[in-house]
Amino acid sequence: MISDLMSDSMRAAGLGALMKGAGKLTRFIPIPQPTLLVGPGSSGRLGQAVAGFGHSKILIVTDSIISKLGLLKDLTDALTAGGAQYVVFDEITPDAPIPLIERGIAFYKEHDCDAIVAFGGGSSMDASKAIAVSISNPKPLRKLAGYLKGLHAPVKIYAVPTTAGTGSEVTVAAVISDPERQTKLVIVDPRMVPKMAALDPSLMTGLPPHITAATGIDALTHAIEAFVGNWCTPYSDGMALSAVGLIFENLRTAYRDGQNLEAREKMALASTYAGFAFTRANVGYVHAIAHQFGGKYHTPHGLANAIMLPRVLKYSAPAIEKRLALLAVRARVGGEEESTDVLAQKFLDAVDALNRDLGIPTYLEALKEADIPALAKAACHEAHTGYPVPRYMTQEVCEDLIRQVLPPQSAVKKPVAKAAAKAPRTAARKPG
Repeated sequence: MISDLMSDSMRAAGLGALMKGAGKLTRFIPIPQPTLLVGPGSSGRLGQAVAGFGHSKILIVTDSIISKLGLLKDLTDALTAGGAQYVVFDEITPDAPIPLIERGIAFYKEHDCDAIVAFGGGSSMDASKAIAVSISNPKPLRKLAGYLKGLHAPVKIYAVPTTAGTGSEVTVAAVISDPERQTKLVIVDPRMVPKMAALDPSLMTGLPPHITAATGIDALTHAIEAFVGNWCTPYSDGMALSAVGLIFENLRTAYRDGQNLEAREKMALASTYAGFAFTRANVGYVHAIAHQFGGKYHTPHGLANAIMLPRVLKYSAPAIEKRLALLAVRARVGGEEESTDVLAQKFLDAVDALNRDLGIPTYLEALKEADIPALAKAACHEAHTGYPVPRYMTQEVCEDLIRQVLPPQSAVKKPVAKAAAKAPRTAARKPG
């Protein structure tokens, strides 16, 4: 037992040192930022701008619901008025799979397009990025997964998000699904960042409350994991704190009153700020586990993040108490005069309360006990090879965390506290 603990601690220390070194390097990678157009009608203003850029034909990538609801109208009217030609590929589905991306690539080529407007939620954004990279680097999508696998720059992308959650309009990554292997593929290239993005709250007023909730907690997860991880910078901290403040001030309102344009606009800004934060500082175990849920069960990404966020935060708390205290103050759930430990607990409680108020479930209906070891193994591999997590966990601890979200009828009681005690602590950060 002692030798196992020492082995875990040594491994955690080695991983922590490696990721901190990688973090120092990432600070020097230039990440472009899109020109942002904000406010009601901004999708039309983006169309006016894009029409003036001289593209021969623009591919609009979206889903069938957005197309049928007429949400494209302001954009397409502006493109037409500006003399720009466009075609619409509206087949995007949640967690866009490889075969669908390949159809989008063929559609782009068939219509001789030379630019893309991503219009929709995270799936439309990520599909657009994958199409853009593949067009410039024609090889199997699986070979484009990873960091900077494309030699040539992707075709130009413009973005109009219709949810306030993913922040994909400002990020360097695209996540698509591989149905054959039941996994997610992550393509990372700073050149995929859209050139211009429109944050138009009028496009978000029709979002159902449950989608508003899940995407809002998705944005919160981005901000928190960026803030507590070991790659944070003064810039990412500022963006993350701004996002957290806006989310706690506006998400409940957007959830209860979807027509509230002010709350919708502030949530759109929060999502973008959180996107800026995690693009520079990266994410952590919440995302690593959520990606496995998405790949295995097709769980919506925001919902998967929302279910796991409270549990991962509680596990990480011993290493991030000071950071949690800062988040509590920014979320206005505590005051600066209070002690660090009290503030940290208040923030953990506030995340629980927010999830409850938004109707986020406490378990994952699709989760099966037999799948947990493989899910935990894949999550730990993803986190330990790519994310600057503040407190490392063993596979056993990860399994226990996932087991906590089994549906009630299949939950198996295990001594989580005992497993957590085995978790290596030597690599824990000392946030300030």
